[in-house]
Amino acid sequence: MCSLFAHQPQRNYKSQTRSLRIEGHCTSIRLEMSFWDTLEEIAAQEGKTLAKFISQLYQEVLNHHGEVSNFASLLRCSCLIYRVRTAADDPGHCGGAEPLLDAAE
Repeated sequence: MCSLFAHQPQRNYKSQTRSLRIEGHCTSIRLEMSFWDTLEEIAAQEGKTLAKFISQLYQEVLNHHGEVSNFASLLRCSCLIYRVRTAADDPGHCGGAEPLLDAAE
């Protein structure tokens, strides 16, 4: 089991800081490359640039909760939710998605 995690490419967990403008303010967000890759995939699926997608998500969270605390963690959790749902759409992935969905709910 550990080899599944230990043998992944080091690029996956290499951190990268990116600067972007959210709500007219310049900010920087530091995430691991696997999360940036997933966010880029989600943005492309939505037909948006990464910056536009992140700005829209920030605004939606602000509208829903009144504040955005720990946005980097919210982005990571969003990626995990996306991956679980992607796995659910591909029943052959990891031997079926049932355990993933049970753990996420």
